[in-house]
Amino acid sequence: MKQELIQKKLRNKFLKQGVKMASPDTIFFSNKTKIGKNVSIEPYVVFIGKVILKNNITIKSFSHLEDVKIENNVSIGPYARLRPGTTLGKGSKVGNFVEVKKSKIGNNSKVSHLSYIGDSKIGKSVNIGAGTITCNYDGFKKSKTLIKDKVFIGSNTSLVAPVTIGEKSVVGAGSVITRKVNKKSLALTRSKQVEIKNYKIKK
Repeated sequence: MKQELIQKKLRNKFLKQGVKMASPDTIFFSNKTKIGKNVSIEPYVVFIGKVILKNNITIKSFSHLEDVKIENNVSIGPYARLRPGTTLGKGSKVGNFVEVKKSKIGNNSKVSHLSYIGDSKIGKSVNIGAGTITCNYDGFKKSKTLIKDKVFIGSNTSLVAPVTIGEKSVVGAGSVITRKVNKKSLALTRSKQVEIKNYKIKK
């Protein structure tokens, strides 16, 4: 009952501040949550620890934020998980089924869907394709991934840390990147497609 009263008080506080909530009873705040102007929160969103939201932010349904800082003009979710130590820069986007841990995502960069970004620093105007993962843990220690400005990462890419992707470079879809990619380069690690004509399944 005590927790219900605390949540009711916090919801009322943010409603009075002008926070838009489609279904306030489904949103759970922490005492350390701070929210700026023109913020919209869809149903079933959870805040844990020190969450700082600046202005013009949309958080879509079923998202989970813990000890994170969000700058202006950011879109999050649905089904996004932002873990401790994460910062999202101005104009950035973290989309559906994306998990971010202890990482900084730069201004106007996008991780739109189905990706894991951990122990990483991502520059400005970077596009991370669907299914991209940073392989930050080798079973013994965590390593960092550095992606510089204006990089395009193709879908279904594995970035094996520690690794650096140089500015304005492109990583082709389906690649496993284990070494540094120089700036303005195209990096590919992809097997040649094999086709067997008139193939019949053996019974």
